[in-house]
Amino acid sequence: MSDKIYNVLFLCTGNSARSIIAEAILNRLGQGKFKAYSAGSQPKGEVHPYTLQLLKGMNYDTSFARSKNWDEFAVPGAPQLDFVFTVCDNAAAEACPVWPGQPMTAHWGIPDPAAVEGTDSEKHFAFADAYRMLNHRISIFVSLPMTSLDKLSLQKRLQEIGATNDAANPEVA
Repeated sequence: MSDKIYNVLFLCTGNSARSIIAEAILNRLGQGKFKAYSAGSQPKGEVHPYTLQLLKGMNYDTSFARSKNWDEFAVPGAPQLDFVFTVCDNAAAEACPVWPGQPMTAHWGIPDPAAVEGTDSEKHFAFADAYRMLNHRISIFVSLPMTSLDKLSLQKRLQEIGATNDAANPEVA
């Protein structure tokens, strides 16, 4: 078994909700095997308060959470990325920086909880639902036999994870 720790970057446009949640989940579920980061193409500059409230309520340390530009990960001295996942459709459609080391990429689109309008309850549900979907996908990801899959098979599995039907609960529109 390999002792390699895989570096994973989750991307979204604002880096205030989905990508931050994904970073927290993977750092918990993949501890010792994965190191997660998050960034945005047009970062909001602050983490959404509902993101922090959700994570703190689930006993996550949120001291890591900051909204940052994806350029931080495309400069010399940045962590060598093994995987880059877009979690919003806008970031998936944008031209990404050239990542050193040519990491594997996949799109794992999740509806934006920060865009939900309605009552506080509906907004909190949207954040909880985004967490649920990301937790499901990341749970599948961390269970993949990384060392026994060839690159093509691994890429196919990453794309399948992104196409996972997370509709067990209806999405808040």
